[in-house]
Amino acid sequence: MDGDDAAPPAAQPTAPSERFVQKPYVTPFGGRAGAPVANKTQTPAYTAYKSALNAIDDGNPWAPFQSRMDWEVAQWAKLRGSTSTAFTDLLGIEGVGEALGLSYSNSRELNDIIDNVMPKGRPVFKRQEIVIGGEAFDVYFRPILDCVKALYGDPEFTQDLLFTPERHFSDANKTQRLFHDLHTGKWWWSTQKSLEKQTPGATIVPVIISTDKTQVTLFRNKSAYPVYMTIGNIPKEIRRKPSQQAYMIIGYIPTARLEHIKPSRIYTTPMRKILAPLRAPGLDGIEMASGDGVVRRCHPILAVFAGDYPEQTLAAGVKAGECPTCPQPRDELGNLEDVYEVRDLDAVLAALAKAEGNATEFTRACTAAGIKPIHKPFWEDLPFVNIFLSITPDILHQLYQGVIKHVISWVKEAYGAVEIDARCRRLPPNHNTRLFLKGITSLSRLSGTEHGQICRILLGLIVDLPLPGGLSPLRLVHAVRAALDFLFHSQFPIHSTITIDKLNSFLKRFHENKSIFITLGIRVHFNIPKLHNISHYTLFIELFGTLDNFNTETTERLHIDFTKDAYRASNRKDEYLQMTLWIERREKVLRHAKFVRWRQIIRHPHLQMTKWPSVYGVSLTALVNKYGAREFREAFARFVVGFCNPRLTTRQIEHEAANFSLPFQSLSVYHKIKVWNEDPFGREFSNDIMDVIHARPGYTDKHGRLVGGRFDTVLANEGMGEHMGVKGYRVGQVRVAFTLTNTAWDLVFPVGSPQPPKHLVYVEWFSKFPNSPDPNHGMYSISRPSGGGPTSIIPVENVRRSVHLFPRFGAVAPREWTSANVLERCEKFYLSTWSDRHAYVTMV
Repeated sequence: MDGDDAAPPAAQPTAPSERFVQKPYVTPFGGRAGAPVANKTQTPAYTAYKSALNAIDDGNPWAPFQSRMDWEVAQWAKLRGSTSTAFTDLLGIEGVGEALGLSYSNSRELNDIIDNVMPKGRPVFKRQEIVIGGEAFDVYFRPILDCVKALYGDPEFTQDLLFTPERHFSDANKTQRLFHDLHTGKWWWSTQKSLEKQTPGATIVPVIISTDKTQVTLFRNKSAYPVYMTIGNIPKEIRRKPSQQAYMIIGYIPTARLEHIKPSRIYTTPMRKILAPLRAPGLDGIEMASGDGVVRRCHPILAVFAGDYPEQTLAAGVKAGECPTCPQPRDELGNLEDVYEVRDLDAVLAALAKAEGNATEFTRACTAAGIKPIHKPFWEDLPFVNIFLSITPDILHQLYQGVIKHVISWVKEAYGAVEIDARCRRLPPNHNTRLFLKGITSLSRLSGTEHGQICRILLGLIVDLPLPGGLSPLRLVHAVRAALDFLFHSQFPIHSTITIDKLNSFLKRFHENKSIFITLGIRVHFNIPKLHNISHYTLFIELFGTLDNFNTETTERLHIDFTKDAYRASNRKDEYLQMTLWIERREKVLRHAKFVRWRQIIRHPHLQMTKWPSVYGVSLTALVNKYGAREFREAFARFVVGFCNPRLTTRQIEHEAANFSLPFQSLSVYHKIKVWNEDPFGREFSNDIMDVIHARPGYTDKHGRLVGGRFDTVLANEGMGEHMGVKGYRVGQVRVAFTLTNTAWDLVFPVGSPQPPKHLVYVEWFSKFPNSPDPNHGMYSISRPSGGGPTSIIPVENVRRSVHLFPRFGAVAPREWTSANVLERCEKFYLSTWSDRHAYVTMV
């Protein structure tokens, strides 16, 4: 910067992305972890999908459907429409199919297109009969390895996949650890470390299983265990959105009440069948391609098992009322320990190894190890799996439908319905708060969402409310406040060692004050498994990242799509066969919808001029007076001489141009130039970014008001510019974008001579970029003499993009400057990289 104009360090601008989010200090795992397999790639997923359509694709983006209408009606029918019978009846109305131009006349023909013409989608379900205790059960499930490959290779996730573990810190000294996505937790790092010792170059694919018993229908009381799967390589912000389809249903486990068969066997035997294929690939790896065709040696490993408490006990093989993570006695669950031991996996595996021997000895060994005598649990042979550390916390069922549900009921009982409901009816309204104008004490069958809404007002209902009998409410208020603090704090999307310590302090405060509910006669003990389980939250945050990585709230929503809606689409006979087929067709339609969107990503030419000029016959005098193109004649002469004689030096061009006479007196002018910039990160499936450059004089609008002129500044390629950086580029102000009439064109460039581009621009140049940006604020300084700099005419193709300039105002901005005249009156500027993401990334 120049002398007294230098800005103090405090005035240094900050990138918008850094004003609110502090970037972590990252320690990558390093080595060969997550590395692609050398010299091995596969066809990118969408390219392969398009190839599968080649036999029927003649440039029609809707193929295999005949038109946009044809495709969108099919999409509506499968995703939004009513029953197949109703859709067939609709198309059976005379003239409907013909009027819409459909390639199918009923639901059966549409299904035939989806099943046999559209390329293969996600893995299909298989039916297998499993015999347990002499009873045969039909289990429908998908091959889990194919499901892992489908998610890992989905092109929608390609740019976001995580391949290696990292340690994140909030400070440069790396004393405060951060936890958020699965790859920032300790489990991935330690498992990667073990794998790298055995076989370097591994890419871990953490498999997340979620299951929760749900009723298929309320009317016939049918229920099942839908089993969902996702992978930890997909960031949690994508996984937690059902619309992203990052969770896949991989099976239905039926339920049955048979006296001679334990429920654990009905659950664990099918689960073992579903998950067994992970055994060998988890150890040895299997080559898998991501959506861009890059191949890695992947190790799919069961990392997380998410479910409600009944499913947790079934998976861990512990008795109801016990903790699936630690061996704390069930009559001591209400006590808060400083440190909890985890169940001894080695002792459990040693006991399970005796299953084929003496039954009494097997039962005794299992009891001593702290589990029920279960035969071949699904996790027994899976590598790197400790089921007692894989059963993760669950915000929905443990906190909202567990702890918070209890706290709300205890508060109701402590204070009674009259005053609690009276206060509910008198709370002021707020946009983010639901008002329970009929009170909360009479509500029943509350959902997790409703418990969360009550939490927003709960403390306000009791904060100054005296307890019956004159008892001090202080402990009760402290207990409720601690429970709410724990609830809200535990759901942070990023945790640090500091916030984890706070989480522990909130839990400790609750336990220090919970005795008020015993004093009031509401509770006798607190040996509640879900209340105890939250004491393990900090352990799991450190292992697997924040709790939104595996909250069953996401899969609870999927019950509607994959279980309840699927059942309603069946005829209630052999329902699982129809449900799975319904899901497969739905997934194929959703996949094709993504492919159609990908095909419609328009790759525009970098520059686009309107078909017709904005103004015809603009005189050379008007170019000077209205457009400010003060040296148009001289610049055009230099352009013609230089273009026709590219070997001439600058001095020779100036000499020849002085004798050049323009053979025209007017030309056609364009007031806009559209520039289409590719995604700055080079992502294959992203949309181009449109940029518009204006070069128009002032005018009077239809209401008689004067509208000032606008002549934008651009970044122009001087011949050596590349995709990144400003080297080889220069800033210029566009005064005129124009073309010549055919007659004038032939006079200037006769037939047979080299022909220049049809569209040209007249620019006034700013100074060239210095060798480096300013060390204080990181921006380049450029200047232009008052009244305009040197001028040139260049092909419009040389324009890379528009640029925004910051005037150097000095200590006080001159009052005579305006937005309309500052480019003319100011002489020194800074090149802004903040106008948009493309500028921020590329103009470095």
